[in-house]
Amino acid sequence: MEALNNLWQGFGVALRPSNLMWSFIGVFMGNLIGVLPGIGPLAAISLLLPVTYSLDPTAALMMLAGIYYGAQYGGATTSILLNLPGVASHAVTCLDGHPMAGQGRGGAALFMAMFASFIGASIGIALMTFFSPLLVDVAFKFGPAEYFAMMLLGLLAASTLAKGSPLKGVAMVLVGLILGVVGTDVNSGVARFALDIPELTDGPALVALAMGLFGVADTLANVNRIGTGSVETKVTMRSLRLAKGEMKRSWMPILRGTAIGSFFGILPGTGSTIASFISYASEKKVSRHPEQFGHGAIEGIAGPEASNNAAAQTAFIPTMSLGIPGDAVMALMLGALMIHNIQPGPQLIGEHPLIFWGLIASFWVGNLLLLVLNIPLIGMWVRLLTEPYRIIYPCVLFFICIGVYSGNNNLFDVGVVLAIGVGGYFTTRLGFEPAPVLLGFVLGPMVEENFRRALLLSRGDPGIFVTRPISATFMLACCLMLAGVAYSRLRKGRSAHRAAG
Repeated sequence: MEALNNLWQGFGVALRPSNLMWSFIGVFMGNLIGVLPGIGPLAAISLLLPVTYSLDPTAALMMLAGIYYGAQYGGATTSILLNLPGVASHAVTCLDGHPMAGQGRGGAALFMAMFASFIGASIGIALMTFFSPLLVDVAFKFGPAEYFAMMLLGLLAASTLAKGSPLKGVAMVLVGLILGVVGTDVNSGVARFALDIPELTDGPALVALAMGLFGVADTLANVNRIGTGSVETKVTMRSLRLAKGEMKRSWMPILRGTAIGSFFGILPGTGSTIASFISYASEKKVSRHPEQFGHGAIEGIAGPEASNNAAAQTAFIPTMSLGIPGDAVMALMLGALMIHNIQPGPQLIGEHPLIFWGLIASFWVGNLLLLVLNIPLIGMWVRLLTEPYRIIYPCVLFFICIGVYSGNNNLFDVGVVLAIGVGGYFTTRLGFEPAPVLLGFVLGPMVEENFRRALLLSRGDPGIFVTRPISATFMLACCLMLAGVAYSRLRKGRSAHRAAG
């Protein structure tokens, strides 16, 4: 009851006209930034942080938070319609969202993305409201060994993102791991595999990798197409309806995705990108028809979209309750708090209850605003594909270049994204899927860092990975996954041998 009373007071703060206005500005800007490929919430919050100096602390945090989770909604739009992830966490949405758009069902795909995002975010906010102390205790139980085992399981699951051979999926994960070790070693400070190129000392940019593998590669694959897009010119509310049975099939993926996203959101250093990939891999594993994934499966949109939005909400738990930022965006949120002389940590709720509960209430308000804002715009976004390809794709390449350049104000990144795009085009033609590369790139450095850190703490004893209960559970899951893949391959080989005999 105490939590409900506090939340009620928070709604009184969030619904003040001035705070409501800043919340709307935040979600609108975040939604727009998510639609524009390559810019991302980090750059937007960095640019708008000085604006918050003169604002009330609650209004400032509501606006910045709205930009963050608003971008999670908008990023699905270009992923589905143009195969171009506006935010890295939406790269996996391209796998089934874009094929649905190619089948003339872009409106239905966008509706499911918005619906799953709203449900995932709402459950994430509820968890944040009622279970923050418990979730913080869970996060404290994760050390380097647990992080390593969990990330290793994620890498093994990444191989299932490929449509075809698991071996090709593993090969692309390894490519991502190789790209991930380029840059400065976090322990020694030595530049590795940078080829004496100063721009590579920080490693390839994640945005450049995502834009190249999905945006540029898809543009090159379709450069010779003529005519217009594959959706109907007239978009009605009927075109936004899901096919028979799709809503029923989507509920469990949404709930599973929300659980995965909520879990990864509270773990510092993970975030919504990893959560969305793990959710997609999980849905493909449990599906009765895994062959439909990659060809327009509605579960491939529902699970990841619920997951990344739940992670975006629960990421505020360690930031606000412990003062530990989960990623660079959360670090900026901490900076905004400190600008207003507010110390994040366990004492925040007691010392500034109106700010804390007002921010949580603003999440409910902001997500409802996003749903109301996005559904009427679906028709406009779908009409985008009715334009001739000769107009769409030069614009896509222009926005890719602008978005990648804006990250570091460096033309070298533009060259990197074009090179990755050309490589991605040829690998796709050879039957290799790009999605596992991205997850290998994200998880690789964290796997290495936590592996080395765990061995340092155990003085070189590898038994630390199997003697701690949580890490041992993840390692057992890895072994079971490998055994399952090996058994499946042997069974298929025997079936093929019997058929041939």
